[in-house]
Amino acid sequence: MKILGDILVAINAIWYYVIGFIIIWVLALLFKDKLKIDIEGPILMRRTLRLRDFIDSIAQKSPRFWKLFMNIGIPVAVFFMGFTFYLIIIASTMILQSPQIVPILPGVDYAGNPFYIPIAQGIIGLLTVIVVHEFAHGILARAEGVNIKSIGVLLLAIIPGAFVEPDEEEVKKVSRLSKLRIYAAGSIFNITLAGITLAIVIVLSTFFIPAAFHSDGILISSVIPKSPSDGVLQEGMIISNINGVNIRNVSDYNAFRNKTKIGDVLSIQTNQGSYQVKLASNPNNQSASYAGFRGSDHLVVNNNVAQTYGTILPWILYYLVDLLNYIWILNFAIGTINLLPLKPLDGGLIFEELLSYRLSKKHVIPIVNSISYIIAAILIINIIYAVGRGILLNI
Repeated sequence: MKILGDILVAINAIWYYVIGFIIIWVLALLFKDKLKIDIEGPILMRRTLRLRDFIDSIAQKSPRFWKLFMNIGIPVAVFFMGFTFYLIIIASTMILQSPQIVPILPGVDYAGNPFYIPIAQGIIGLLTVIVVHEFAHGILARAEGVNIKSIGVLLLAIIPGAFVEPDEEEVKKVSRLSKLRIYAAGSIFNITLAGITLAIVIVLSTFFIPAAFHSDGILISSVIPKSPSDGVLQEGMIISNINGVNIRNVSDYNAFRNKTKIGDVLSIQTNQGSYQVKLASNPNNQSASYAGFRGSDHLVVNNNVAQTYGTILPWILYYLVDLLNYIWILNFAIGTINLLPLKPLDGGLIFEELLSYRLSKKHVIPIVNSISYIIAAILIINIIYAVGRGILLNI
């Protein structure tokens, strides 16, 4: 019973997702006709014709521009197809050292998780990924003269998404280049948005944030369950001193942490008192020490800025940078992963179309299917291992 309780505590945040999806499925089944929901196996779909005219108007304003843009985008998509495939292979060789492919849910944290996304920023970031990706497919479909049958949202078991459904028969009739432009559009738009938001983040972080704020410690953003800090430190505490060393920012802490060893006891001074944490081994690197909390610079608005602009405007700017940071990361990560040569992902469709230039269909299909099975197996094994390992580390 204790082990079961520990597992439930470890994955507590996941239950919010599970409960939410159960409620959605129950409502969909009860009010399927009233809500106009289609149920196809494990998929819930809500189709609509709204926004179709909006997508069409964007595409028809400059169809030539969208085609030229995607002519550049196709080789970029092919590059990332090869690059992500290479990374997947590398990740599969490192799985026993530390999982390189892990499922990341906004608001869910666990030991061994290399990357944590706050729930609000994560949901907004994922919405930008979905909307930009699907609208891009729709825009290029209309630019190529392919009609859109419907637009909607879906739920694949517990995985939310959206879709723009072009007329498949019309897609089959367009040229191979047109198909490649339509298939590559979603990921290329995601990567483009990632590049734009990253550029904004770099500019604001380089010139405006340092001028508006200074750091006086580390703000604990989360404490990892079952880590040395669990039950000792709390989210929201501000660390100012460790073992007599002043910690003004994350750089100070990293420099201090690099000198620590497994088993060292840290005396941590916070704004809520002094606490002791005994370092353990890092779940992702057994030779490195590990405290088990995530933190960021605790920023304070500079006096001269506060006197001129007040404190609200600088903080709006800071939270904008924080949100944009997650938007570019999620758009780049999901956009490139979607380019894996794995059907039914866009990368699989592109890969199939490229092979069709030189090979007959009877040779193309077995090749694409074989590579898809290999990639799918690598992904499934990595994810199962990462999830199982994460649960065990939390027990």
